[in-house]
Amino acid sequence: MKISATIITFNEQNNIARAIESLRCFDEVVVVDSGSVDRTVEIAERLGARVIGHAWEGFAKQKNFAAEQARYDWIFSIDADESLSEALEGEIWQLRKSGPAYDAYTVPRLAQYLGRWILHSGWYPDRKIRLYDRRKGRWMGSYLHESVKVDGTVGHLQSNLLHYTCDSLTQHMETMNRYTTLAAEQLVAEGVRIGWRHLLLDPPWTFFRTYVLQRGFLDGVEGLAIAYMAALYNFVKYAKARFMNPAR
Repeated sequence: MKISATIITFNEQNNIARAIESLRCFDEVVVVDSGSVDRTVEIAERLGARVIGHAWEGFAKQKNFAAEQARYDWIFSIDADESLSEALEGEIWQLRKSGPAYDAYTVPRLAQYLGRWILHSGWYPDRKIRLYDRRKGRWMGSYLHESVKVDGTVGHLQSNLLHYTCDSLTQHMETMNRYTTLAAEQLVAEGVRIGWRHLLLDPPWTFFRTYVLQRGFLDGVEGLAIAYMAALYNFVKYAKARFMNPAR
């Protein structure tokens, strides 16, 4: 079982080494870079990755392009701010020896936020399809929340993919600003009319769901920050969409 690991990048010099160094269980690493102006490409090439430049087309299209450049049909797609845990690496080695029983596999993602591993708040296990046969699976999604759609069977790996999110609230705010713009553009493109319910009721409900129902209070102060930021994300997303739409 030959597997290609793929990563899409843009100015990821602070993350790319950790990601690539965790990919020892794969037969090649393909990095598709969309014009980084930092040391991302230099670091990736030094660590043995095959780097291909490709203009940004959106998350799903960029990841499909990366899969198309791979030498092997089995793809493990990883983001630059992620890395394999040692347990997941061992599980993949075992899968390679035994051979695949499914056409794709999900992995649980364990996120680190403000230096703390988050086990609640709706963040874990956050299963995603990351290992798949490109003849049976393809990335879908126009704006955000891209995912692999599989025409076949899906199995589940048990060990964690580690996700290193935000080291500071400032970084979280900067990321949220970019992502709320994309989310708002998606709402406008889908013709969703933003009413007062979205602006007044959805944010507090999001906070309550995250902090209470999804037990974010067990994640300490970091869980409180996650709940507040989730509520703010919803408000900003809907507010941006409302002001983007001239027919509001």
